[in-house]
Amino acid sequence: MNLNATYSSTSGTTYSAKSAVTLSEVQEKGLSAKEIVNGYITQYMEEALLEAKKSFSTQADTFRLADIGYTGKPLSELSQSEAAELVSEDGFFGIAQTSERIANFVIGGAGDDMQKLQAGREGMLRGFAEAEQMWGGKLPEISYTTMQKALESVDARIKELGGNVLDTSV
Repeated sequence: MNLNATYSSTSGTTYSAKSAVTLSEVQEKGLSAKEIVNGYITQYMEEALLEAKKSFSTQADTFRLADIGYTGKPLSELSQSEAAELVSEDGFFGIAQTSERIANFVIGGAGDDMQKLQAGREGMLRGFAEAEQMWGGKLPEISYTTMQKALESVDARIKELGGNVLDTSV
């Protein structure tokens, strides 16, 4: 078994990173089944974390924050207070600016075409439902408030063009 982290057993033995533990070492050091299992769990967790980092990196490469106008510090380098500022009411990822970006995307793409505007609104709702599904249930409350504000803007444009929207709920 390969242990990828430093692990101290209850018997006081410390295993260093990437040390191979053979059956003879298990017998010699008197490792318990619990210690062996903990070693395997540690190894598994580290390997899973490495795979998750690779996957996230690949996903992040397909989406650039600059594409939506964000030019600030990389998100992975933000302090807790900087991240909180970004999602605050006036922050780049706050309700006001995010809902405006969503609504402007739909309104700008549709122009004065009522059918495109309504299709864009339906797309917003479908995308939101898919996000809930991917998340595994209820999203954070900021998401619902943001979507409601974006829908209000799109609905206002539909009304300006003489259209009617019956369902304005998320």
